[in-house]
Amino acid sequence: MAVTGAPAWPNAAEWTGMIYSEGWRNAESRTRHVIEPATGEPLAEVGMASPADVERAGARAARAAPEWAATTVSERVELLIRAGDALREHRAHVREWIVRESGGAPAKGEYEIAAGLAQLQHAVGLASRPPGEVLTPQVPGGTSLAWRVPLGVVGVITTWNAPLLFAMRALAPALALGNTALLKPDPLTPVSGGVLVAELFREAGLPDGVLHVLPGGAQTGRAVVADRHVAMVSFTGSTEAGRQVARVAGEGLKRVSLELGGKNSIIVLEDADVEAAATAGAVSSFGYQGQACVAAGRHVVHADVVEAYTEALVRQADALPTGDPSDEGVAIGPVINEQQAARIERIVDESVAAGARVLAGGTRDGLFYRPTVLDRVERTMPAFTEEIFGPVAPVIPFHSEDEAVEVANDTAYGLTAAVHSGSVPRATAVARRLRTGMVHINDVSAKDAANAPFGGMGISGNASRIGGTASLELFTQWRWMTAPGVS
Repeated sequence: MAVTGAPAWPNAAEWTGMIYSEGWRNAESRTRHVIEPATGEPLAEVGMASPADVERAGARAARAAPEWAATTVSERVELLIRAGDALREHRAHVREWIVRESGGAPAKGEYEIAAGLAQLQHAVGLASRPPGEVLTPQVPGGTSLAWRVPLGVVGVITTWNAPLLFAMRALAPALALGNTALLKPDPLTPVSGGVLVAELFREAGLPDGVLHVLPGGAQTGRAVVADRHVAMVSFTGSTEAGRQVARVAGEGLKRVSLELGGKNSIIVLEDADVEAAATAGAVSSFGYQGQACVAAGRHVVHADVVEAYTEALVRQADALPTGDPSDEGVAIGPVINEQQAARIERIVDESVAAGARVLAGGTRDGLFYRPTVLDRVERTMPAFTEEIFGPVAPVIPFHSEDEAVEVANDTAYGLTAAVHSGSVPRATAVARRLRTGMVHINDVSAKDAANAPFGGMGISGNASRIGGTASLELFTQWRWMTAPGVS
């Protein structure tokens, strides 16, 4: 299969068919073609790391770890700044890769770039924080100190829907705090989530052995988690895959951070600005074709305003152009692959067969699924119970705040939510009752910030958080030292 028309940076001659481990080198086993979802055409060919590749990379990262941990904070900070400069310099090419490889609109590419830069910038501050504290000694004149030290080798496993952001969200703080890393990007987006990351840090001057980029599937991921040199694993992906990661990591008593799925609600109270709430709802359910763990999977709307809200949501859904995201003006691109398109179709069709009604969309052409609004959704329907991961907005009416909270909390997930009301104190009171790790007032459900602890409750994660100062706990461990007083 010929590969043509890929963005000009990075130079494909250097990395085609390769993995990144002390520079670009041939993979142990095989290669994989990267397919553009919008066209079905090949974009690139990348190396797929075998367990032997992972073992070799883990050993090399472990050898590089002491020297990297011994670098000064200023050296690590300067490297992160240079990586950010490289990302800005190659911004247009990075955006094109994200658009073409993941099927997102250009705005989605710009969001990932801006978010990636924010992660690098926040990691600069993280590295500069005081490393520990002076404790009260147990003996007069003694010394008692506690400080944070790097874990060593960190395994980072990312998914395809925000590949650059998810890589930077873990790598930036992990490297800033003195760890080395094995990065396994998803095989659907190994360039945006792997090749580009390797090239950005290589241009920034990251020493050989500190970062290894190992694209692959489940076998490669399992090898990263199980590798004896890997001290902790940061995983972003589905809940079921997260369970498997936790099982393997548990065998080695390793620290693991799981950022998993969600079945997130937007609650609209009767005193809300309905048009503004519907706009937030449309962005939350239809942005990047709904392929986000923080997408709104339920629109829980007061019965007094549900008709007006649904009409506004349908207008917005019908107005969104669908097509190749490389074309100017297109808002809705393809979903990532046929498996995902078929899953969305099944959930909608089964819900309609059970009595739900399609008010907008509900059809697909290949990988292009129209923004869809459903009403008459009951709690037994797949549209209510399952994480859809597609551009579908199920609308569920309620009559009291207690009912709204009960509907929103009726899920094993607990990632994020949004509450809309003309009264911020009222919305806040409702928000405090939701069993979610994140909640937003009069806003979208899909939010992210480099300085905020990101994560969920229930099966949305393992109660860990990544981002902000939470990354200090995630990527370091405490060391305590005492010394007796001098007599």
